[in-house]
Amino acid sequence: AGIRAGRQVLEIGGAIDLLPTLADLAGIPVASVKDLDGKSLKPLLTGDTPTWPDRMIFSHWNKRVSVRTRQHRLDTNGELFDLSTDPGQRDDISEKHPEITSRLRKAVADFRENVLAGYDDDQRPFVVGHPDYRYTQIPARDAKWTGEIKRSNRFPNCSYLSNWTSVSDKIYWEVDVPADGTFEVEMQYACDRADLGATVELSFKDARIRRRISIANEVPERGMENDRSGARAESYVKNWATMKLGQIKLTAGRGELALTAPKIPGRAAADFRLLFLTRVGD
Repeated sequence: AGIRAGRQVLEIGGAIDLLPTLADLAGIPVASVKDLDGKSLKPLLTGDTPTWPDRMIFSHWNKRVSVRTRQHRLDTNGELFDLSTDPGQRDDISEKHPEITSRLRKAVADFRENVLAGYDDDQRPFVVGHPDYRYTQIPARDAKWTGEIKRSNRFPNCSYLSNWTSVSDKIYWEVDVPADGTFEVEMQYACDRADLGATVELSFKDARIRRRISIANEVPERGMENDRSGARAESYVKNWATMKLGQIKLTAGRGELALTAPKIPGRAAADFRLLFLTRVGD
């Protein structure tokens, strides 16, 4: 069924509902074998349901948690607001409605204990080359590094690594390779012409590949032309070039996937954005 033009939906939803909703509308089964946090909003969009139970949607960032229902929102300070009459959230009504406040505070406490516990101490390795997927992206945002390498911004989105000036510097990821596989490896980079000629090496356990950067990619940061009020806090971006590093055989198991530059004839090896792995064999 289609969505009628002009239809208004008053029930609440969140980003967690996008996947189940779009999959349901397209008639595509969700591949995940685990339950999703979100729910399909298709019945609301098509008008196929006469009733819709109220729900709680949680938001969290930097250990701050809030929760809302269709009518109410409990903020991270424990203040309660009626969004139907006070969308600007200026009037705390927690003392006027102690039962609602208590119920939502209990829900937040449960969320902290059963969902957020350990969230900021995630030591899981980066999964590379899962057999169910042909492609793996390994971005700078998830890397660790040694030496004088710098990340373009403390915020991860769109960030890249620069100041790769020493052959002893290393960019690396703690990874888990679920199954043996052969992968074609590509790297996104930027490199000034004066620094051309660095050799980069990718290694995992006993496997390694090397390739010399032979094509310069002198590109400035961009995006500031779209800023309306001063410089943004997040990273600007570049028009990254892509070079093939070659094929590498990864054996199943955990270890360190490392990117080094054994030869740096110029001031720096390159600015690094991401690795892109394509499974080409077992």
